[in-house]
Amino acid sequence: MKKLIFVSVLFFSIQTLIAQPEDPKQLNETALNFIRSGDYDNAILVLNRALQQDKNSLELQKSLVMAYYYKRDFEKALTGVKVLVDRDDADVMTYQIAGNVYKALEEVKECDKMYKKALKKFPTSGPLYSEYGELLWAAKDFSAINQWEKGIQVDPAFSGNYYNAAQHYFYTQDKVWALVYGEIFVNLESFTGRTSEIKNLLLDGYKKIYTLGIVTTKGKTEFEDNMLEALRKQSSLTGIGINAETLTAIRTRFILDWNGSSSKKYPFRLFELHRQLLQEGLFDSYNQWLFGSVDNISLYQNWTTNHSAEYSEFNKYQRNRLFKLPTGQYYNK
Repeated sequence: MKKLIFVSVLFFSIQTLIAQPEDPKQLNETALNFIRSGDYDNAILVLNRALQQDKNSLELQKSLVMAYYYKRDFEKALTGVKVLVDRDDADVMTYQIAGNVYKALEEVKECDKMYKKALKKFPTSGPLYSEYGELLWAAKDFSAINQWEKGIQVDPAFSGNYYNAAQHYFYTQDKVWALVYGEIFVNLESFTGRTSEIKNLLLDGYKKIYTLGIVTTKGKTEFEDNMLEALRKQSSLTGIGINAETLTAIRTRFILDWNGSSSKKYPFRLFELHRQLLQEGLFDSYNQWLFGSVDNISLYQNWTTNHSAEYSEFNKYQRNRLFKLPTGQYYNK
C-alpha cells in the first residue's frame, strides 16, 4: 500500500513538473551554459523548446543562431541570420553574430551589405566599425583603415579599432599613429593575449622611428608634426640603443616638451596619463611594464626585484584606475 502511494505521489510530481511552464529567460541561460561548455546539441534542444513559448524573442533567436554557428552548421545559422537582421529591434550584437556567419561562409558581398546597413542604424558602434574593417582587410581592401579611424573617432572607449589601426600604421610610414594607437590599446586592454603583441609592436615602432629617420619627415596634421618634432629633439638619447631605460628618458623629455608647447592646443588623455605618472613617480615602472616586459625579460625581472616597492605601487595604481578617452580628442583628420 505504501509503495502504491509513493508511486502515485511520484507520478503526480512528475506530471506537475511537466505541466509547469518554463521561463524562456531561464531556458536561454541554460542554453548559453550549454554553448559555453561546447554542448551545442543540448543548447539547440533547449532553445527550440523555449521558442515554442516565445517565438518572437530576439535573445532566444540570437542564441539559437550562435549555437548553430559554434556547431559549424553554418547553413542553419545563415537561415536564422536572414530573419534576425530584418527585425526592427535588431541590436548591435545581432549584426555581430550575422557578420561571423557571413564570414564563415565567405559571403563577402552580403556581409559588406549587412555591415553598411548596421552602421547606418548604429553609426557610433565601435565594434561594428572594427569588424567591418576586418572584413575589408581580409579582402585586401585597404580602405579598412577608414572604418577603424571612424570607430576611434565616434567610440573612443572601444579597444578593437586601436588594435587594428596600430597594426595598419606600423606597416606604413605613419609610425606616429602606430605608437599612439598602440599605447592607447594596451591601456584599454591591459591583460589579454593581444597586449603583449602590441607591446612588441610599440618597441619595434620606436626603433623604426629613430633608425629610419622618420622623425625628420612631415606628418599629415599639425598634431602629428608636433609629435615628430618633439621626438626628433630626443634623438641624442638613442646612442646606446632603444630599450626600456632609453625609452623612459626619451618619453620623459617628450612629455615635458609636449606640455610646454602643444598640450593646450591638443589636450590628449594619453599624454595626460604620462604627466600624471611622472608626478606620482610611477613613469619608470609604467615604461618597464610597457617595454621591459617584451624587450629583455631577464633585465625586466631584475628591475622589478630591485624596485619592488615602486613597482608594487604601480601595479596597485593600474588595478584601481580606469583609462577612458573623452570624445573630441581625435586629431588624425
